[in-house]
Amino acid sequence: MSQANRDPWTGEVRPFPKMDGDAIESRLAAAAAAFPAWSGREINERAVLLQRVGAGLKASRRDLALTMTAEMGKLHREALAEVDKCADACEYYAQNAAGYLAEQAIATEAARSYVRYVPLGCVFAIMPWNFPVWQVFRFLAPSLMVGNVALLKHATNVPSCADAIAEVLAEAGVPEGVFGVLHINNEQAADVIADPRVKAVTLTGSERAGRAVASQAGKHLKKCVLELGGSDPFVVLDDADLDATVKVAVRSRFGNAGQTCIAAKRFIVTPGIADRFVQAFADAASKLVVGDPNDDASSLAPMARADLRDELHRQVQDSVAKGARVLLGGQPGQGDTHYPATILDGVKPGMPAWDEELFGPVASILRVADEAEALRVANDTRYGLGASVWTTDAARGERFARQIDAGACFVNSLVKSDVRLPFGGTKASGFGRELAEHGMHEFTNIQTVYVA
Repeated sequence: MSQANRDPWTGEVRPFPKMDGDAIESRLAAAAAAFPAWSGREINERAVLLQRVGAGLKASRRDLALTMTAEMGKLHREALAEVDKCADACEYYAQNAAGYLAEQAIATEAARSYVRYVPLGCVFAIMPWNFPVWQVFRFLAPSLMVGNVALLKHATNVPSCADAIAEVLAEAGVPEGVFGVLHINNEQAADVIADPRVKAVTLTGSERAGRAVASQAGKHLKKCVLELGGSDPFVVLDDADLDATVKVAVRSRFGNAGQTCIAAKRFIVTPGIADRFVQAFADAASKLVVGDPNDDASSLAPMARADLRDELHRQVQDSVAKGARVLLGGQPGQGDTHYPATILDGVKPGMPAWDEELFGPVASILRVADEAEALRVANDTRYGLGASVWTTDAARGERFARQIDAGACFVNSLVKSDVRLPFGGTKASGFGRELAEHGMHEFTNIQTVYVA
């Protein structure tokens, strides 16, 4: 069986395979067979292989970047940076996993008591298209170092990215079955979650997908980690450094064509700086032009699919119909995946631009009366993934950040994932953590050993 996907820029249609039951069974059996030997290796042996994977990523960075661009439209320079980040993550976990997984002695009345971290087995990952290599390595590098094996269901519009990752691991010498790709649909994915050989599930995706996966995982008593949507506040207080703030605002909202869970989406501005910020932000964003993502001169990528562009435009139109003002953009481009940098002012509750996640290059301006209202509005969302606050008073910014309901709060900095820090959300943005020590422990049996 085969399906097809479409290059967001050229429109070229490419077929890709869909696996049948026999192929799925083969991958599940291979993962189960590979786990005992992989988990039984010394951690330094797994580290050597992961370092080889990182080197393989660097060696194939150009080809991987071209594949990302062809499948989801990512700007070439952004794709190269994504591959480099994955290579760095492999090196980081190869060097630091032993410390994160070290047994922890606990003082009790026992002769000896301690906690150890034991791999679970096969982790099933359901990953999105917007960062088609980084999203995979964000879970994969730590999981492999723990001693787990993994199966990947990637988004259906980036199948070649999934296969390219598998090829890099195979060429690095990672044993057969330690990592496998499943080209399957949602119904087949539910069957994989139910399979007793799968021990845990991780998903990055939509709120709808998260609810479905959590339900299925819960039904079968499988641990799961969910990183879902976000509607991140970008709070600009009166004393913010205007130039620095605008520079990051443009990068955060319009990078990756705005298709980032932790992108700034709601720009909450206080009166002393609101007009100046909005004008400078609009001036800077107006210089972004949708272009061929393989052309270094292009400053804004196309959106990944036509249906995503159409849904974004519906949200813009509905917001305008309810009173929002278009300061920039707001009309689709000539191609069916082209959408310009767009800024909506006067955004109020009840508008999609206030209530919903806008997953594309559209910024919402939310004007508030003062800092107290800025905090209330920042938390007035069902999401809780990331947030940032901008002020020249770092202590003030930190006090503000500590009151935001989000998994990550950044003061005077772009919200981003970092291998050294746990990553994840709260509320409808999901639960559990990836990365750092916290993420490594998610898919382990945290085992107590007590010796009297």
